[in-house]
Amino acid sequence: MTVRVAILTFPGTNCDDDCAHVLGNVLDYQVLRVWHKDTELPDRLDGLVIPGGFSYGDYLRAGAIARFSPIMPAVQRFAERGGPVMGICNGFQILLELGLLPGAMLKNANGRFVCRPVHLKVSRHDTRFTRSINEGALLQVPVAHAEGNWTCDSATWDRVCGEGMDLLRYCHADGVVDRAANPNGARDNIAGLVNKRGNVLGLMPHPERCSEPLLGGTDGQLLFKGMLG
Repeated sequence: MTVRVAILTFPGTNCDDDCAHVLGNVLDYQVLRVWHKDTELPDRLDGLVIPGGFSYGDYLRAGAIARFSPIMPAVQRFAERGGPVMGICNGFQILLELGLLPGAMLKNANGRFVCRPVHLKVSRHDTRFTRSINEGALLQVPVAHAEGNWTCDSATWDRVCGEGMDLLRYCHADGVVDRAANPNGARDNIAGLVNKRGNVLGLMPHPERCSEPLLGGTDGQLLFKGMLG
């Protein structure tokens, strides 16, 4: 049976075509495009990707306006039914604003836009997204953002750790997690979170930019295949 994955687009989204290329042309899934003014998602959907970019120009703050788009109640219902949702970069910021993942984003601690490959350490094998990746494994995936400094209060942090939401952390090539490996100042080097149920993933790095050998690596494929496999 054909795997069907939707890609959501807002005014200012700029990574939707990249995601469509990888999911459709590289991985051979059926891609369905969804516009922010739609009010329903396609039927028989196996997964949803909210790609990166600058939805609504990141006015107010990243993801703040997109959270109120007409399509978002359908996104919330899909996630609450257990549908797999991946939010990449601006998509992660939108998931935070929507309340599907905890915490908030601040500007990068260094005050600059960061665009470079980073290493990620995977903390869990038992999620939908990482089921083909060993616990403690390292991925190399590029980041490109100015507002990826994830933060939360102490009570939320206790819940994140207690419920195993802290799925991906920035690290060095040898797997060491420390401040020097952190490109944006995110709390405890958080690069990606998964919800308690395990069907919603938000990450700042861009897996669609490392899913072909031509681009220097295929680690991003592992997350997409885990989501939709």
